[in-house]
Amino acid sequence: MATQRWTRRPEGSTWGDFGPDDELGRLNLVTPAKVLQGIAEVRTGRTFCLSLPLDYPGGQILNPRRGPPVLKPTLRDGKPNMNYPLRCDDPTLLDIVSDDQVLLTLQYSTQWDSLAHVGQMFDVDGDGQLEDVYYNGFRAGRDIVGPVLYDAAGGQTPSGQEQGARHLGLEPMARHGIQGRAVMIDLEAHFGRSGHIVGYDDLMGVLAKDKVVVEPGDLVCLRTGFADALLKMNKQPDPKLLHSTTSALDGRDSRLLEWVTETGLVALLADNYAVEAAPARPCAEPFCASLPLHAHCLFKLGVYLGEMWYLTELADWLRANGRSRFLLTAPPLRLPGAVGSPATPVATV
Repeated sequence: MATQRWTRRPEGSTWGDFGPDDELGRLNLVTPAKVLQGIAEVRTGRTFCLSLPLDYPGGQILNPRRGPPVLKPTLRDGKPNMNYPLRCDDPTLLDIVSDDQVLLTLQYSTQWDSLAHVGQMFDVDGDGQLEDVYYNGFRAGRDIVGPVLYDAAGGQTPSGQEQGARHLGLEPMARHGIQGRAVMIDLEAHFGRSGHIVGYDDLMGVLAKDKVVVEPGDLVCLRTGFADALLKMNKQPDPKLLHSTTSALDGRDSRLLEWVTETGLVALLADNYAVEAAPARPCAEPFCASLPLHAHCLFKLGVYLGEMWYLTELADWLRANGRSRFLLTAPPLRLPGAVGSPATPVATV
C-alpha cells in the first residue's frame, strides 16, 4: 500500500486503512449505528457535565507553556463594553450591554488532542531518511505549519507560511461530530489514590471484575480521581501530590498498546493530566517516544486522547447503578487550524 504522502507506514498502524487522504482515523468507526448504540444507553435522561471550569488547574505549575484564560470586555468606542449603557450614545435608549472576549490556551483545562497534536520522525519514503510526520503521513512544515521550520539539529528558519493545521486539526473532528457510545473504566475504584501505574494485566483485571466490555467504535473514559483532587486544590495544584496519588496508564507496556489496537476503540479520555504516566518508564531501545501512548494513539492509529475530563460524578453514578456505558456528546471547537481544543463533554444516562 502506498499513497502520495508515503510509501512506508509504521508497523501496526492504520495509515491508509480508511483511505489515502483520511484525516479522521478511528473516528471513522463512529458510524450512525454506533450513535444509535449510544442513544440506546439513555434510560433516565439524566445528564452529567464532564468538564472542569476553564480556569482550572490554575496557574502554570502543571505546564509552564499553558496559561489560564484571560477574560475581559470588548471595547465600544474605546470604552469597556461591560454594563455599557446605550444611553451614552443615544439618550432615548434604555438598554445596557455586556460583551466579552478571551485569550485562551486551547489545552489548558479539559481538552481534546487532535491528530495534529503529536507526530514523530519516521522514514515514510523508505529512503533511509527520517522525516517529521503525523498520522497518515501528513508532513510537518507543509500540512501542519508553524512560524518556523526546524532542521535535524533543532535549528530554525522562518516558515513564511500561514500558520496552522491544514490537515488533521479540529476541523475534521468538528465536521464529523463526536457523539456515540462511551464506556467507563473506573481505575480509582480498584487502585484508589495509590499512584499505581496501570499495565495490561491490571487493566484486564479491572475489566473482568467490573464486567466492562470495550468494542470497536467505543469512546473509553478512565476515572483516576485526578480531576477531583485538582478541583479540591482550588487553583493551587500540587503536581507531586497529584501525580503520586492518582493512576495513569503505562505507555511502555506493549501488551497495553496492543489492546488499544485490537479493541478498535476511538478515544481514550482520562481525568488525569496525560492519560499515560509522564514521564514514561525508561525506554530499552536506542530511540523512542517520550510519550509512547500518545505516539501509538495519535501518530499510528488515529485514536484521539482527552485529558483532565471531570468524571467523578458520572463514574460514581454508573457504579452505584451497575452500569458502565452511556451516551457521550463531546464536540471540539470548530476552530480551523487549531491542533487542540477545550472540551465541554456531556454524558447522558
